[in-house]
Amino acid sequence: MDPRVLEAMAPYFTQFFGNADSKHHVFGRIARQAVAAARDTIANAIHADPGDICFTSGATESVNLAIKGLFDCGSNSPRHFITVATEHPAVLDSFRRIEAAGAEVTRLPVDARGLLDPQQIADALRPHTQMVSVMAANNEIGVLQPVREIGALCRERHILFMSDATQALGQLPLDVQTLNIHLLAGSAHKIYGPKGVGLLYCRRRDPKVTLRPLLDGGGHERGLRSGTLNVPGIVGFAKALELSLEVMATETARLRALRDELFQLLAQGIPGLRLNGHPDHRLAGNLNVCIPGIVNESLIIALAEEVAFSIGSACSTTAVDPSHVLRALGLSSPDVNASVRFGLGRATNDAKVRHTAQAVIAAVARLRRQTFG
Repeated sequence: MDPRVLEAMAPYFTQFFGNADSKHHVFGRIARQAVAAARDTIANAIHADPGDICFTSGATESVNLAIKGLFDCGSNSPRHFITVATEHPAVLDSFRRIEAAGAEVTRLPVDARGLLDPQQIADALRPHTQMVSVMAANNEIGVLQPVREIGALCRERHILFMSDATQALGQLPLDVQTLNIHLLAGSAHKIYGPKGVGLLYCRRRDPKVTLRPLLDGGGHERGLRSGTLNVPGIVGFAKALELSLEVMATETARLRALRDELFQLLAQGIPGLRLNGHPDHRLAGNLNVCIPGIVNESLIIALAEEVAFSIGSACSTTAVDPSHVLRALGLSSPDVNASVRFGLGRATNDAKVRHTAQAVIAAVARLRRQTFG
């Protein structure tokens, strides 16, 4: 977490610990004002109405509320939903849940570089299609989907458009109005904010989106999410997003250069290394590569005390199945099991990139010698 975020949060852990829904004393009013200010900051960042921002415990809860809440509000008539094979497990599992309850769900494939063609959505639409859900940026391979074109298609057909923007929020410009997004999810910890706080943008007009809440209780957050608000977390979320927007342009250029340098160094030192995902339409700080001749878990274990990188989604670390994202790209099982993901961020610099490349190259050489002699 950014130290400036912690500094902004600190008073609301101790000095101003009031409940934001306690209106009748000064402690509650101070907390309420802090939440209102944070809501304004976050809404402005995505060009939304502040009243359309619902605070949650994170993007996983947000997408569950959006998908299940929308389905539970509907009638018993057939309803159809469209999503993509490379979505985050929170999205895919939520659709599996409503599918078991009677929804019709279409999961569209992507091409070998991870991109979805908007025409695939147009071709998949049915008279009773209620929502299209496409993530803005993929959490494993960093691929950026054509959300502007998808939003325009949904506007033309009068269909709700949801986007899991967890990886894009604070990293890319987002305007829910011009992109025609009706539901959007995000998490604070992806932008150097606290863990355990997220948002769901849920449009209230043009059109009004109605959801049934997952949690029953005091009717907080316009009745969408009952429970005492996490005031320090919400304040931290807003501060983190504010700081991210201040450096977005320069940080994107810096990270892209470092990411490309890391890829070039790895490619020079590791014969056969290949990029997973699109070479251009991807997040600046994401690098996912296939290293034939090694097992990714062995490489991660070999460097566990030196370099932190990952296999697949960090949100699915207990899963034993290979990455569904890489499988959707058409990778073979050996190639999926030889793929790793590097994430570059504010603390990454040229020295760390070079150190990482040297460490990975040396470890790969050792593992290949052990395997092939």
